[in-house]
Amino acid sequence: MPTTIEWTQETWNPTTGCDRVSAGCDHCYALTLAKRLRGMGAAKYQTDGDPRTSGPGFGVATHPDTLDAPLRWRTGRTVFVNSMSDLFHHEVPVTFIGSVWNTMGLTPRHTYQVLTKRPARARTLLTQWARVGWSWQRHDLMWCGPLDGPLPNVWLGTSIESDDHTIRAEHLRRTPAAVRFISAEPLLGPLPSLDLTGIDWLIAGGESGPHARPMDPTWVRDLRDRCQEAGVAFFFKQWGGRTPKANGRHLDGRTWDQYPRPDSPIW
Repeated sequence: MPTTIEWTQETWNPTTGCDRVSAGCDHCYALTLAKRLRGMGAAKYQTDGDPRTSGPGFGVATHPDTLDAPLRWRTGRTVFVNSMSDLFHHEVPVTFIGSVWNTMGLTPRHTYQVLTKRPARARTLLTQWARVGWSWQRHDLMWCGPLDGPLPNVWLGTSIESDDHTIRAEHLRRTPAAVRFISAEPLLGPLPSLDLTGIDWLIAGGESGPHARPMDPTWVRDLRDRCQEAGVAFFFKQWGGRTPKANGRHLDGRTWDQYPRPDSPIW
């Protein structure tokens, strides 16, 4: 469905639900929204998660009936995969992840953005598939491997909110992907240990919501400057605050809307 997220055009949620794994998850918008959708009777949000790490309506669930949705979109668009989940959560079956990859392989007109806080699992699976391929039948549609390389229309990213989690970039760097990106949102501290080698794009942004934690402008400027030096596209999403747009998205008098490739449909 269409979205107001600045760096994409569409969201597609073949899975929903997740578990908090680090401080960046503390005020997860998806967890809060899932609880509301559960109360409204939304079918995709009737699985409850562990109250210690998840919540009402936010248990991990797969939705096979949504797998064909991108096939019906005739015009190419940029699609954020699983804005309400993490495709590489350990409870998502490998075969279902393969089915998602199958859909993306069958729709090269779209550009897919897959963001995970679990890049180690992504590295394991995608490295294996690059070597031996996959073959999951779905209706009369099938994509078979092995691949000559990563799907050219799939961008793979990981979230890094603090310097404690820069190891996620190392897993990402070692994963076969046409485009690799980092989401430093919510940015909760400086990232002096972050190595931008092999990274094509970095999104930075502050936290939003009633309990938003402040973001120091020096953290953002440091990332911007390092991206410019390394030739990494830089996108500044927002300063954050009580609402996402509360404090705008200008950094030093301008917006930063760089994308990793000039042939991206939203360049």
